[in-house]
Amino acid sequence: MYTEKVMDHFEHPRNVGELENPSGVGTVGNAKCGDIMRIYLDVDENQIIRDVKFKTFGCGAAVATSSMATEMVKGKSIQDAMKVTNKAVMEALDGLPPVKVHCSLLAEEAIHAALWDYAQKNGIQIEGLEQPKSDISEHEEEEEY
Repeated sequence: MYTEKVMDHFEHPRNVGELENPSGVGTVGNAKCGDIMRIYLDVDENQIIRDVKFKTFGCGAAVATSSMATEMVKGKSIQDAMKVTNKAVMEALDGLPPVKVHCSLLAEEAIHAALWDYAQKNGIQIEGLEQPKSDISEHEEEEEY
């Protein structure tokens, strides 16, 4: 059911925890399944993500997508982090079962929520970034997988 990469990121998640003085924090959930994901970003003066951590309450796929998403944005510019989509997270994990696609949406939204928080704290705008939803289950019906 799950790919080797999903199992690896679930059994050995990367970047677990929280940052002491984060530049941005994003928390999103899915009321339908109960998953909650929080991403912490440490962004330097050049807008490069120096460090990233996550805490996730959810299923194995939620943990795996959180872990992979943090790996994908670490060391990247905030503009490159904006390009990390749920599809990119799924591809990096070699796929997810259809019933677990919402976990990759959580990862994308949590990154965007953390970037939104960073932008708000610093009085900047990030091109293409919209105010995130705190509950993606509202947004899920609109999405085409």
